[in-house]
Amino acid sequence: MPIKNRFAELQPEITEWRHHLHENPEILFETHKTSAFVETKLKDFGCDEIATGIGRTGVVGVIKGRETSSGKVIGLRADMDALPILEQTGLSYASKTPGSMHACGHDGHTAMLLGATKYLSETRNFNGTVIVIFQPAEEGGGGGREMCSDGMMERFGIQEVYGMHNWPGRPVGSFAIRSGAFFAATDIWDMQIEGRGGHAAKPQETIDTTVVGSTLVMALQTIASRNADPIGQIVVSVTSFETSSKTFNVIPQCVELKGTVRTMSADMRDLAECRIKEIAFGIAETYGAKIEVNYLRNYPVMVNHDEQTSFAAEVATAVSGGCDEAPLVMGGEDFAFMLEERPGAYHHPRYNFNDDAIPAGCSWWSEIVERRMPIS
Repeated sequence: MPIKNRFAELQPEITEWRHHLHENPEILFETHKTSAFVETKLKDFGCDEIATGIGRTGVVGVIKGRETSSGKVIGLRADMDALPILEQTGLSYASKTPGSMHACGHDGHTAMLLGATKYLSETRNFNGTVIVIFQPAEEGGGGGREMCSDGMMERFGIQEVYGMHNWPGRPVGSFAIRSGAFFAATDIWDMQIEGRGGHAAKPQETIDTTVVGSTLVMALQTIASRNADPIGQIVVSVTSFETSSKTFNVIPQCVELKGTVRTMSADMRDLAECRIKEIAFGIAETYGAKIEVNYLRNYPVMVNHDEQTSFAAEVATAVSGGCDEAPLVMGGEDFAFMLEERPGAYHHPRYNFNDDAIPAGCSWWSEIVERRMPIS
């Protein structure tokens, strides 16, 4: 099954939607205009039911097939939020909102799922029900968790759920996926170190928090190099080091460190949290400083289910002629929350986001539905 002809016809229209979304980016849960745009489209397409305000600003549409005797219900999910980045692309449809930009392709994800929704609403060539999910706050806000916490899976009877992400730098229209752990758990932490500030000419009268913090930065690297099993996957990164003093001659009273941990297993995640706290308190005590450590378990490991992954790869092969095995990704993806609730798979059409890829993405989503819930 090649790319569906209908999506070649719809491509100019879907491209217009993407450009509109790109021009009007919104961050985290503040996707009010985006959500309204999606809601209007779903009404225009004739969805059987539309629900808003799920996971704060999420939108869900229901499409019943020509037949529903199978009792099957499949969810398709796209993320809507942008990033807090100042766009400098020079595009004719560049962001009109300073400091906000669709730099991760979510405008494309939303537009492609809208395209698939229009097609599925027109044809209804399936036996079952499709739930289209437009999610806010993937970029750090946990919008997937919020939608699940609102009872989305139970409310709409979702049995399986599928997602898709662009992969810049890869050939247009090619696909890749992997079964099992795919995207890493992404935890975040911060530390507040308090010592005794003073004049830089009299360090003996101080407890130098810059030294404490610098020692911590180096010591935390031993978690990966000396505590973790070498065949395990773990990244511990210090990403911010800020002192309370900004002058040349004052030893600061306080230092704040921030960072992230990326892991692919529960055991490694537990190890990282435990060792970060032990190292922090131990070094602070060594220097006579006080320290507060806050560790937040953020997105879980995203685990693709074997059966659904095999099926998703089969559909991708039908659409594009092949499907590669994707590498492990130490970045995070909050579709993990939905995969903890229901079996499913998260796929990668791997491309520089390019409007020419729209038909391939739309075809994959639509074919997932038509093959998984065929008309008898």
